[in-house]
Amino acid sequence: MDVTFYGAAGEVTGSMHLLDTGTDRILFDCGMFQGRRKVSREKNKIFPIDRSKITNMILSHAHIDHSGRIPVLTGDGFAGRVVTTRPTADALNYMLMDSGHIQESDAQYLNYKSLRTFLHKLEQNNVNHKVSNKEKNNIKKMLKKNAYELNIETIHKLQKQHELDIITPLYTMEEARRSLDFIDGYPFQYPVTIGENTTVKFYVAGHILGSAFSIVTVRKEGKTYRILYTGDVGRFGKPILKDPTLAFDEEDRDIDLMIIESTYGDREHEPVEDLGSRLKKVLNDTFERKGSVIIPSFAYGRTQELIYILHELYDKGEVPRRPVYVDSPLASNITKVFGEHPEAYDNETHKAFLEKGENPFQFDKIRFVQTVPESMQLTQDSSSHVVISASGMCEAGRILHHLRYGVHNSNNTILLVGYMAEHTLGRRIQELGARDARPGEKGEVPEIKILGKTYPLNAKVEKIGGFSAHGDKHELEKIITGSNLRIKKIGIVHGEESQSAAFANHLQQKGYDTIIPKPGGKISLQSNRHKPVIP
Repeated sequence: MDVTFYGAAGEVTGSMHLLDTGTDRILFDCGMFQGRRKVSREKNKIFPIDRSKITNMILSHAHIDHSGRIPVLTGDGFAGRVVTTRPTADALNYMLMDSGHIQESDAQYLNYKSLRTFLHKLEQNNVNHKVSNKEKNNIKKMLKKNAYELNIETIHKLQKQHELDIITPLYTMEEARRSLDFIDGYPFQYPVTIGENTTVKFYVAGHILGSAFSIVTVRKEGKTYRILYTGDVGRFGKPILKDPTLAFDEEDRDIDLMIIESTYGDREHEPVEDLGSRLKKVLNDTFERKGSVIIPSFAYGRTQELIYILHELYDKGEVPRRPVYVDSPLASNITKVFGEHPEAYDNETHKAFLEKGENPFQFDKIRFVQTVPESMQLTQDSSSHVVISASGMCEAGRILHHLRYGVHNSNNTILLVGYMAEHTLGRRIQELGARDARPGEKGEVPEIKILGKTYPLNAKVEKIGGFSAHGDKHELEKIITGSNLRIKKIGIVHGEESQSAAFANHLQQKGYDTIIPKPGGKISLQSNRHKPVIP
């Protein structure tokens, strides 16, 4: 019996691990790789496991780096079920359809861009001089139905005519829709059969709504084995959701292998109680400059937390009541899912809002932007406001347009409220924003490239680390040392190499047996159980 690691091993994205019991093959997560477009596209195309031989899949939560390749899994030979919690199953109705839309849109845009460039060069060769702006606009008009919609039929026809490579989406919206038929949602702490003498039980992980620790129990040849897969570990004391589980059922306490994330394995977050005061300062400083606050945010979890705290600040009158726009149809739909699962809220949320008959995610200054024209109109709004838009790492979606129209204005603030993976635009903004070269100071203004064009980064860049949905090194350790678990071996995944190594070293000093698997590496479960380390 062993576990093989196919994604989020030595990196943060693309979570996918396979438990082979000898009888069944159980997949933990099926995530999408995120980062540099070309590298990620190639990684995501390769499915490293024979899908027809996977018995069932366990999904820890709905974030795309954990769920995004489910339509790839279900599209070829997979005959099992995707087992997860009820809130996660509800969220996937929107998350996977949105991902399918992004896959299609990205492929269409890249095809448009490559064809447009080809036609520019072709026209230049025909007329033997530099193509004028008028000629470029004529080409652009031919390839578009209107300002917001590409002429896909014309683009594909011309690509075939000129024998150009056609980029296809990883999967379509229709393939995403079909994958939803494979997904089953179950309550927490309810054993679900997923294989021969094999069950899974979910415990609250506190990362996002519905996120779960998954304990798989395998009974084989008179012996019992338990694997705990944490998925992403949440924080303690944050608003809205219950804290990560520390008290596990007695029958689930002996763990042969814990697979734990390490995104912040060597970092400390700002205290949770400082989130409101930090956000308050950013808003007041920006509004005093008559600027706007642009917040790239994950549609699931981070956006709802921001809405919650903004609601509190506005109710208390601690910031000017400027309009708040949530410019992400996905975030709007996920906010509805939050409203449908109050059983997941912590006691503080019940007291602050529900017992008063208030919805935590609705107040008079909030607007949910739906259409593309509405979104584009918002980018032209010069009055002070807050805009929260996806994606969280600035790799796709409407946030790119808010950034390209807002980064040049020194009155504005780009507020980063979560982890930015390597090689993403969000990480680039974070790194450039940390430099000393600011407008009006000595040195050149840094520049960033958005949708193929370069812009000066004049806007102020702020980061509030406490908003992260991932536990820091102390909170990760708390799951191990502060719970009632008895753990035999720990596999450390979902972290950049430095973070995983530091966390592993820290746990080894406390007497734990740790391993950092490489991509394709395995951890075998020994048949003889010895007494686990209890510090």
